[in-house]
Amino acid sequence: MAPKSVSGKLIGVGLGPGDPELLTIKAVRTIRAARVIAYPAPDDGHSFARSIAAEFMPRQAIELPIVIPIYDQRFPAAEIYDQAQQEIEGILNGGTDVVVLCQGDPLFYGSFMYLLARFAGRHEVDIVPGVTSLTACAAVAASPLCGRTSSLTVLTGTMNNQLLERKLGEGGSFAIVKIGRHLARVRQVLRELGMLEDSTYVSHATLPSQRMMPLADAPEDAPYFSTILVPGRFDLHGSTQA
Repeated sequence: MAPKSVSGKLIGVGLGPGDPELLTIKAVRTIRAARVIAYPAPDDGHSFARSIAAEFMPRQAIELPIVIPIYDQRFPAAEIYDQAQQEIEGILNGGTDVVVLCQGDPLFYGSFMYLLARFAGRHEVDIVPGVTSLTACAAVAASPLCGRTSSLTVLTGTMNNQLLERKLGEGGSFAIVKIGRHLARVRQVLRELGMLEDSTYVSHATLPSQRMMPLADAPEDAPYFSTILVPGRFDLHGSTQA
């Protein structure tokens, strides 16, 4: 069904990895013009997404926290985003745009994808890309992700050992995200594959609490938002050889 002309627009805005100075000009402009702003928020504590954008949010803007329980067991994501859809859709049907704040980039492991799936084809959707945690970690570590004809593979620490080993064995550069409590296990896999020495650990990239060190020295109580970079073997001297 084609979107109604009177409908408001759903706008996903990437906020970058945490440093407010890494918001794009378009992101800042969009947030400053917003009348309604939604964002993910834990059920205990402050919203990290909101804290990144706080200085650009209009005082008169209506805020819609999407409250997500923070605990180890799987939370009812569908129920949470179904409820958010109902609230947001009512506003869009009234002709008002809704800006959704997204840490990093909305479509790179971003929760905005759950809203996109619910609203695509029903309402107009715009997406403002953001600096990803992946590129922020590479900048902090001064470690090129890939070059020339080399490949970059993004993996998650939640993968089981067998799958992780198989993927790492395919070659190229790797970024392993969502490390958290999986750090010791992932580190052991890299050690067994002879990839530990060149691997770098980064957590909270671009924030005051940022940490960067060789993976061998990383603490086992790593936060969820931490990344391991495993560089590939590619020329860093500008050779013209294939």
